[in-house]
Order: sequence, then structure tokens, then C-alpha cells
Amino acid sequence: MEARYRERAEALEDEMLSPLAQLAAASRGREVPEPDDDIRTVFQRDRDRIVHSKAFRRLAHKTQVFLAPEGDHYRVRLTHTLEVAQVARTIARSLGLNEDLVETICLGHDLGHTPFGHQGEQVVAAFDPGFRHNLQSVRVVEVLERLNLTWEVRDGIAHHTWSMAMPATLEGQIARYADRIAYLNHDIDDARRAGILSEADLPAATLDVLGATHSVRIHTMVADIVEASSHGDAITMSPRVFEAMGETRDFLFERVYLGRVTPETIHTVDRILTTLLAHHAEAAGGREAAGRGEPPAEGDDQRAVAVDYVAGMTDRFAIRAFEAVGGEPVGGLGVLV
Repeated sequence: MEARYRERAEALEDEMLSPLAQLAAASRGREVPEPDDDIRTVFQRDRDRIVHSKAFRRLAHKTQVFLAPEGDHYRVRLTHTLEVAQVARTIARSLGLNEDLVETICLGHDLGHTPFGHQGEQVVAAFDPGFRHNLQSVRVVEVLERLNLTWEVRDGIAHHTWSMAMPATLEGQIARYADRIAYLNHDIDDARRAGILSEADLPAATLDVLGATHSVRIHTMVADIVEASSHGDAITMSPRVFEAMGETRDFLFERVYLGRVTPETIHTVDRILTTLLAHHAEAAGGREAAGRGEPPAEGDDQRAVAVDYVAGMTDRFAIRAFEAVGGEPVGGLGVLV
């Protein structure tokens, strides 16, 4: 098959996208060079590799905010990822940037997240102080699943958290903002569904600046980014909306993310993951513990193998694995973490 289909897509990008967009044809490429696809651009190909990865499928059974909730409509890590991608594509399309690249970064940004949400990440980070879910996401695509993604996608994944330097591409910067826009809004929605707070409980800045409903808040923040970024060379927000977003995040940390974490929840998550990490770090060989079917990557020690395996677990698998190594049965976990 001739490569005219991919070349046509690349020509359309060059013709239609902003001069500031990251073009697929201008990618810095992959760590391991490989022939181009006949049909898909490099970013389209990366997106497909992520969607078909095992780590992406596991996101369907990893906590976002609610741990093992009873209801069917609470977000999990996979639905969060899809909402981030939707927000990001809208922004990228409005600014004439590369939708394929921004979607790919968003689909891969949380592949390294632990079971049991941010509480789980804290336990793994206590075991391995260098652990960060964004860096683990890069490790997943580079080492554990060996997807050989382009530099731009890996840069966007690594730098999607606000503790890191800004991503090198505008598409990566969009993914960083879209992640925050999505989780602030859907976590309010889930907390309302759980009866933890109502719209009237939200800070004045949230209601007065961002809006009084889920859809209005998303529109306000997306439209603000598009307007504030339309004449510059960086993705940004107006100070007023950015400050309101920050106040909303602080409120959720106080009332939802931290304020509702019970000592029992903290103890249970800590006990499950600490036990599993210690068990697999001590396991002889490590190959079976990692579940890779091959020796650990060069330079990996047993602690790194344990972190890779446990961080990749879903919530339900972690509970089963804990009970299988001698932990007492874990009861109902329909609590907020």
C-alpha cells in the first residue's frame, strides 16, 4: 500500500493547523526508529497503541475518587481519562492545534496511576520516594509495555502534572489544563451524587466566576483558555478564572479529597499496598511477580519490580492479591478516598 493516505493527512495538518501546532511530520520521532505507517500519522499510531495497551484497559477498574462505590455512575480512572481527552480536543480544535497529539497525551496521562486513587499513590511513594504517577505513566509506555511512542507524547505525559515544568508542546500544555478542568468538575458531580456536598456548598468564587452547574463551569474554563491563548505562544487562562479554579481545587481538597478520608480507609489502603509491596520485593526471581513473562528491565532491583507490579494493579485485583498472600478478608469499601 502506498503511503499517500498518511501523506495526505500530514499535508492537511500543514495546511489547516496553526503555525504553532506540533505537526506529525515534524515529530522528533521515537527512541527506536521504525518505518512510517501507510495510513496513520505518528500521533494517530501512538493513540492506537495506548488504547490497545493492557494498562489502558486496567483504568476501568482503578479508583478516581470513590473507592469501590456502590453506584454505577461514579467516575473511575478510565472515564476520567476520556473526559480529559474530550475537553482537550475541544480546546485544541478551537486554537487550531493538533487534536491527535493532544488526545494521545490525555489517553496516556494516567496509565501509571496506582490502585485506590491518590491515597494509593501516597503509600507507593512512601515505599519508593521517587514514585510519581506521571513518571510511572512514562515508564509504562517506555519500559513495561514498550510502546515506543513519539517524543512529544512522552513529554506531554511526563509533564501533565502541575509540579513539573510546562510541556514542550502547546498540545501538552492543553492536556495539563484539561486534566484539572475535568477532575474538578466531575469530582464535584460525584460528591453531589454521594450526598457529601451540594451546589450551595461551593465557594463563592466557584459559583460566581465559574458557574453554578457542571456544564456551565466546563464551558467557562474552556472558553477562557481559548480566549486567553488565542493570541500568544502559550496555553494560559485569565487571572480571574485561574484563581477561581485554584480556590475550587483547594475547597475540594479540604471537603472531599482529604476531609472525607476516614482513618479506617487510610489504614486499609496502607495495609493492602504495604503488604503487597513488601511481599513482591522479597519474592525470589521477580519475573513472576512482575507478571511480564520476561526478566526485569536492566537495572531493575526487586523493589522496582514490586512497584511496577503493585502500581499496575486494579483495586479489585489488589484486594484479591492481598487476601491471597495471607491478608485478612477486606470488607465493604464503599468509602471515599
